Amino acid sequence: MNPTREGSGAADALRRIPAVDRLLAVPELHGAMESRGRALVTFAARQVLQELRGELQQGSHSSDVSLDAITRRVLRRLATEHTPLPRVLNGTGVILHSGLGRAPLAPATSAAIERARSYALLEVERNEGERHARDARAGALLKELTGAEAALVVNNNAAATLLILDTLGRGREVICSRGELVEIGGSFRIPEVMEASGARLIAVGATNKTHRADYERALSSETAALLVVHTSNYRILGFAEQPPLAELAELAHARGLPLIHDLGSGSLLGPEELGVGDEPPVRQSLAAGADVVCMSGDKLLGGPQAGIILGKRALIDRMRKSPLARAVRVDKFTIAALEATLQLFLDKPSLKQRHPVTRMLMAKPEDLLPDAELLRRELLECPRLRVEVVDIDSETGSGALPTLKLPSVAVALSTSLAPQRLARLLRQQDPALFTRVSNERVCVDLRTVLPGEVPLVAAVVRTALASLVDTRAAGT
Repeated sequence: MNPTREGSGAADALRRIPAVDRLLAVPELHGAMESRGRALVTFAARQVLQELRGELQQGSHSSDVSLDAITRRVLRRLATEHTPLPRVLNGTGVILHSGLGRAPLAPATSAAIERARSYALLEVERNEGERHARDARAGALLKELTGAEAALVVNNNAAATLLILDTLGRGREVICSRGELVEIGGSFRIPEVMEASGARLIAVGATNKTHRADYERALSSETAALLVVHTSNYRILGFAEQPPLAELAELAHARGLPLIHDLGSGSLLGPEELGVGDEPPVRQSLAAGADVVCMSGDKLLGGPQAGIILGKRALIDRMRKSPLARAVRVDKFTIAALEATLQLFLDKPSLKQRHPVTRMLMAKPEDLLPDAELLRRELLECPRLRVEVVDIDSETGSGALPTLKLPSVAVALSTSLAPQRLARLLRQQDPALFTRVSNERVCVDLRTVLPGEVPLVAAVVRTALASLVDTRAAGT
C-alpha cells in the first residue's frame, strides 16, 4: 500500500468531519435535544467527534465520517453512556449479578421507590408529628419476620460488621476462627474490617477445623466478643469441623460476652422453604443464642443494597447511638425499597409470584421451557443464525449459595462470528443483552430473563444481527 496515499486518505477524512454546530443541526438530533437538553447532546457530540479524530489519527480505515454515521454514533452514545444506569437484559443465568445491580426489585418495591421520589414520611410519625428513627417501620417488619428484639438498617453488610465491631469491640479483643477470615468482593477482608473498627483480632483453630476448646483457651480479660462469620461465599468440605452456634453462645454467655454472627448473604427463608441450598435462616441464628446478627439486603433478601443488624435491644441501642451509625445510614429510597421488600415476606405463599429472586431460585427447568421455546421461535427467521434450546446450569451469584448449581434452560445462538464477538455485539445494544458463552455458543439463560422480556430479548438479537449485516454491506 502506498503510505502517501494512506496518509492522504486519513487527512481527507479528518477534513470531512463536521463541526459541532453542523452536527447539531441534523434533524435526527432535534428530538434528543428536546428530551435530554441541548447541553448534554452537545457534550455527547463533542465526545464522538473527538473519538473519530483519534481513530483516524491512529490509522483506522473503518471509521465512517458521513453525517448519518456520526449522528447514529451520537444517538447511540446518548442511549448507552449518558443514560443513568442504562437498562440491561440479564441472560447470564447469574441471579444476583454484582455487575448488573444484584437483586432485581419486585414491582411493589419499585412502586415504593417512586412514591419516595416526592416528600415522604421518613423520620416523623403522622399522629403527633414527632421525630422517630427512619428505619422504624423496617425494624418492626424485621422483628416480626425474625423474632429479634431490635433491628438497625445501614448501607451494606460490611458497614454493619464495622459498626458492630466498633461498638462492641473497639480497643479490645474479638475471637474468630481462622476458617472464617473471609474475603468478600473488592478484596475486603474480615481482618481488615476488624482493624478498621479498632478491635484486635484473635484468630483461633485451623483453616478446616476449629473446636470449642480453641475459643476457651483464647478467652481473657481483654475479650470483648466472639465472632462467627458464615462462609456464605465459599464452603470448606471434607475434613472440617466448627462448633455449633449454640455451643459458642453458651460459652460466650457464661463469660458475659456477646456472640456476633455475620451471616453475609443472609436469608429469611430456610432451605426447606426455598427448596434449594443450605443457607441458614436468620431466625435460626437468633434462636441458637446469637446476640447480634447481620446480613445483606440485596442478596437473598432480594431488596436494595443495605446492611441489616438484628439482635438484643441493649446492644442495638448502643450501635444506634454511635457516631459511626450516622455515617453509614441509608437514604429514603433504600428505606422505601426495604420496607416494600420485607412486606412481601409476610405472605410466604405468594412470595414466589411477587418476589423475583425467590421466583428465580425456585424455578424448575420445565417452568422456563415455554419462554425458551418462545424466544427460539422469535429468532428462527433470522438469517445466518442457528438457534437451539439447550440445558444449562444457573447460579445464585454475589457469593450466595456458592456450591449450588440450578438446572436451567437456555437458547444457544451461533453465527459466523466468534461467540465472544457476538456476545460483545449484544452487550453494545440498547438495552444491552448480557449472555454467557458455553460450548462455543452464546447462551441466553431464561432463568434470569424477567417476565415479559422475551420479545425484547429477541428484538435486541435481531437489531444486533441487522447492524452486523449493515456494517458488512457498507464495507463492500
